[in-house]
Amino acid sequence: MNSKDLIRLGVPFGEATRRATDFIAQYVLSGGDKSRIEEEVKAIVANPALFAEDPLRKEFAKALVNAPPPARTDPAKYRQWGEGLESEAINQMEKACFLPVSVAGALMPDAHVGYGLPIGGVLATDNCVIPYAVGVDIACRMKMTVLDIPVRDLEHKQDRLTRAIEAETRFGVGSTFKQRRSHDVLDADWGCSGVTKQNKDRAWSQLGTSGSGNHFVEFGLFTANEKILGLEPGTYVALLSHSGSRGTGAAVCDYYSKLAVKKHPELPKELQRLAWLSLDEADGREYWDAMELMGQYAAANHACIHKHMAANLGAEVLLDLENHHNFAWKEKHVIDGVEREVVVHRKGATPAGAGVLGIIPGSMATPGFVVRGKGNAESLNSASHGAGRVMSRTKASQTFNWKEVNQFLRDRGVTLISAGLDEVPMVYKNIHQVMAAQSDLVDVIGQFDPRLVKMAPHGERAED
Repeated sequence: MNSKDLIRLGVPFGEATRRATDFIAQYVLSGGDKSRIEEEVKAIVANPALFAEDPLRKEFAKALVNAPPPARTDPAKYRQWGEGLESEAINQMEKACFLPVSVAGALMPDAHVGYGLPIGGVLATDNCVIPYAVGVDIACRMKMTVLDIPVRDLEHKQDRLTRAIEAETRFGVGSTFKQRRSHDVLDADWGCSGVTKQNKDRAWSQLGTSGSGNHFVEFGLFTANEKILGLEPGTYVALLSHSGSRGTGAAVCDYYSKLAVKKHPELPKELQRLAWLSLDEADGREYWDAMELMGQYAAANHACIHKHMAANLGAEVLLDLENHHNFAWKEKHVIDGVEREVVVHRKGATPAGAGVLGIIPGSMATPGFVVRGKGNAESLNSASHGAGRVMSRTKASQTFNWKEVNQFLRDRGVTLISAGLDEVPMVYKNIHQVMAAQSDLVDVIGQFDPRLVKMAPHGERAED
C-alpha cells in the first residue's frame, strides 16, 4: 500500500502517513493478514480514539488525532501521459493536486522526480504562483537557428564549428565572460525585486553563457518535413541550445520559495515545497515580475549565443525558433465546465497550444523534434520538454565509463566536445517512445540530429 492508497483511505499527509506506513510494516511482520490491511486502516481512520492504548496501532491513531484538517477532501483532476513513470514523480503530482489552490494538472511522459512538483508536471492554480512549481532554473528554454552553412561543413569543417562554440559561450557553474556581452535586457527594470536588483551585475557577467547540468550548445542536421515559417522542406545545418536564467534565476527561486514556506506554516512537511504566493499580495506580484524578467533574461542569453555564433561563422539565419519551460502563465482554461483564468505552471513542460511551435530535444546522441501543438485541453495545452531521465546523476557516474560512451557516440556520428558522465544518452528515456506517448499533444514537423555537442565538463553540478 503506497501513499496514494493511504490518501484515498483518508490518511492525512505528514506524520499520519508516516505512522500509517510504520503500522502496516509492523502489522505484516507480526503475522497480520495482508488481505485485511485496508480494513485495518479504515477502522483506525474512522475512530482513532478506540486504538489509543493498542500497542500496535496507538502511534498511528495518535498521529490521526493530532493531524491538521486536510486542505481538501478531493484532489484536483489530472491526467498522465506515458507508462512506467517513477512512482515518486506520480506521488508528487498527486500531492500537488491536494493543494487548496490547485484546480487542474497534467503529467507529461518525460516526468521524473523534482523539487515539489515533478519535472514534467503541469499544474493550474487559482490566482497564485508556486515558486518550486516554476523551478530553480526559471524560464529555461530551447532555441534553434537554421544557418546557411553547407551540410558538408558538419564533417569537413568541424574544427571551425568547435572553435565557434568555444569562443561564443561559456559552460559551468559561475561561468562568465571577461568581455561582457550586451543586450537590451539590461535596460529592463531590474529593480522590480530586491533579488534581481542585487544580482543585476552577476546576470550581466553571465549574459550569453550556458551553465551546467543538462544545458548544451550543439550543431546538427535539421530536416524540415514541411514549410516552417518560410523555410522550405529539406535538410539544413542548425544550431540548438538549451539553458536558462543562470545564477540569478536560482537566486530568485531560492528567496521566494523560502518566503512562500514561511507564509504557509500550516502545510505538512510533504507539501512545503509547494507553498504558494498570492497574486493579490505584494510578494506574489513581486515574484511574478522577477519571473517575467528572468524569462527575458534567459531569452537574451540564447539570443547572444546564436547571434555571436552566426557572426563568428559568417552565416545567415534562415529560421529562428524558441520556446521555454520552467515558467508560469496566466491562461484561460475550462475547469469543471467553466472557462476561467488560471495560473499554469509548466515545470519541465513545453507550451503546446493549437498551432504553437516548440522544440523537444532528445539526448546528445538521439534526435530532437520541432513540433506543432494540438491544443489538447486535458494537458492544459502542454507537452514534454525532452526525453526525461531514467537514472540519477550519481548512479550514472558510477555505471558508465568514457571508453564505452565515446564508442557509442562515434557509432552514431556524434562528436562530443565536453560533457559529464551524468549526461550520457543512456541516462535518458527513449525519445521515440516519449513522442509516441504524446501524439495527441503535438505533431512532429521537423527533426534535429546532433553531430557536434558541448556541455559542461565532467564534475560540474546541475543547475536545474
